[in-house]
Amino acid sequence: MNNFGNTQQCRRAVFLDRDGTINEEVGYISDSAQFRLFDYAAEAIRLLNKAGWLTVIVTSQAGIARGIFPESFLTSLHEQMQLELSRLGATIDAIYYCPHHPTEGEVPYRRECDCRKPKPGMLKRAADELNVDLSASVVIGDRFRDLGMAQAVGARSVLVLTGYGQEELERDGNDWPQQPDHIAKNVLEAVQWVIKQSPTKF
Repeated sequence: MNNFGNTQQCRRAVFLDRDGTINEEVGYISDSAQFRLFDYAAEAIRLLNKAGWLTVIVTSQAGIARGIFPESFLTSLHEQMQLELSRLGATIDAIYYCPHHPTEGEVPYRRECDCRKPKPGMLKRAADELNVDLSASVVIGDRFRDLGMAQAVGARSVLVLTGYGQEELERDGNDWPQQPDHIAKNVLEAVQWVIKQSPTKF
């Protein structure tokens, strides 16, 4: 039974892609100066916080496997991101990332894994560690692989048209085996839709 917005034992979460969804898409970020939050990202996250949703980042970071930046840099960048959001009154509850690539780099980062999108390993890990009901949750991202990750675990999906979203929709959208539950201009509009829909319409 779908208990979206009415969970008792488990919690609901909104899983946010990072690059192209809450911050500008600039390719692999290897310098903290390249990281720029969208102006509306903090407002979107504040709305989720206020509405009682767990807010979780899920991001593929194959730049680690490719040797473009070390894992320690990513940790530092995420600390910077958390601090910047905190100053704007917004809280990220958890961050999950995939550092792997199936063919590039060196072991242990070069390997087939269960967390590289569209595989749902990051969502499953969050469900275990944070007590999340994935069927009551939503993934918001700018790539089809974000949608695929959501659909693999029965979560809802929202495509945003920032980042690669508009391009992928126009180029490949008609061929997607499953369509997103919603398409939004940006993450703020996506969050507003999620909040408006819950708890009765999922």
